[in-house]
Amino acid sequence: MTDLTDPPTLMPGQLLARGVARHLASLGWATVEELVPTRGLRVDVMALGPKGEIWVVECKSSRSDFMSDHKWQGYLDWCDRFFWAVDSEFPVELLPDDSGLILADAYDAEIVRMAPEDKLAPARRKSVIQGFASHAARRLHILRDPGAHLGW
Repeated sequence: MTDLTDPPTLMPGQLLARGVARHLASLGWATVEELVPTRGLRVDVMALGPKGEIWVVECKSSRSDFMSDHKWQGYLDWCDRFFWAVDSEFPVELLPDDSGLILADAYDAEIVRMAPEDKLAPARRKSVIQGFASHAARRLHILRDPGAHLGW
């Protein structure tokens, strides 16, 4: 019998994203993974808070994963707060001090350093929330009807 609490076969960054999503859900947030806010960017976790706050969490599983990421600053235009999520073995001194820090594993996470707030403009916020809702709805549809040919 399969234990449904064990994570499926996922990449290390995806396991971190799962723990982050679980933690934020426990705080009343809704999350989606691998959301594309604009062409050329794909955030690991986007979270929508109870008061409409928007956070982006970029999950890094190793030093090389972090060092090879040249697009992360583009994510700042799509959220009120930006966080890094890493495991307890990650060399956190590599991460910028002016961003949030979350320690995570496949099962949970802890916010270690709150990110500074830089509120989105109202028009951008509306666009991001609509994209978040569309992404979440499409994911749900695919789960419920995996054989559908939807043309997205």
